[in-house]
Amino acid sequence: MSAPNLKIENLHVAIEGKEIIKDFNLEINGGEIHAIMGPNGTGKSTLASAIMGHPKYEITSGKVFLGGEDVLDMEVDERARAGLFLAMQYPSEIAGVTNADFMRSAINAGREEGKEISLMKFIRKMDEKMDVLDMDQAFSQRYLNEGFSGGEKKRNEILQLLMLEPKIAILDEIDSGLDIDALKVVSNGVNDMRGPEFGCLIITHYQRLLNYITPDKVHVMMQGRIVKTGGAELAERLEAEGYDWIKEELGIEDEKVGQETQA
Repeated sequence: MSAPNLKIENLHVAIEGKEIIKDFNLEINGGEIHAIMGPNGTGKSTLASAIMGHPKYEITSGKVFLGGEDVLDMEVDERARAGLFLAMQYPSEIAGVTNADFMRSAINAGREEGKEISLMKFIRKMDEKMDVLDMDQAFSQRYLNEGFSGGEKKRNEILQLLMLEPKIAILDEIDSGLDIDALKVVSNGVNDMRGPEFGCLIITHYQRLLNYITPDKVHVMMQGRIVKTGGAELAERLEAEGYDWIKEELGIEDEKVGQETQA
């Protein structure tokens, strides 16, 4: 099995005719964790949704490859089965579908007929991963995200990550609204996945998450593209000094793009 690789080349994305992502380039390999930071309205969540295939976002040009295969030629479910995962900023609630049923169906959807995960193996795996996230076992029988607090929804997204074991994960503000204890637990879940068969892109506003998940690279996004890249120390400087020094260095007056309201 080849090592995971996500390659984005000259990507342009529009919403209702307004270009949001502009000439975006990024490559993530297995074993790497990248972080994208940037002010509100610079295109970060648009990028995540577009890669995963949200119909609201129009890819006007560019390529996205997962393991050499063109992701943009795939339907959303095909992208997921190919090994792409998105932990959403605002997960949906689905009444009548338990966490356990949802996750077992998702696992089996990525397997060939006759090679589905057995019930006992699934239960053992789910119990193990819930322990990693310090989640009550009762969560397995609760309806998907229904009545969950914000922190519980974020833990549940990471539980899905641990259960599905994707090749490349995009985590869209997985730290939003978490207290420090929940932040540590969620970080433990991501770190549990870390290894040569897994690559990850973390979208975040705050350096505090990166205190627990050390990124290999940090990218700053403005005007719908990456304008600066560095190591973990770049996130520390952003936390201390904000973004004005980058805007001044690059001659950027307005870092935002379009009419985007989300990060």
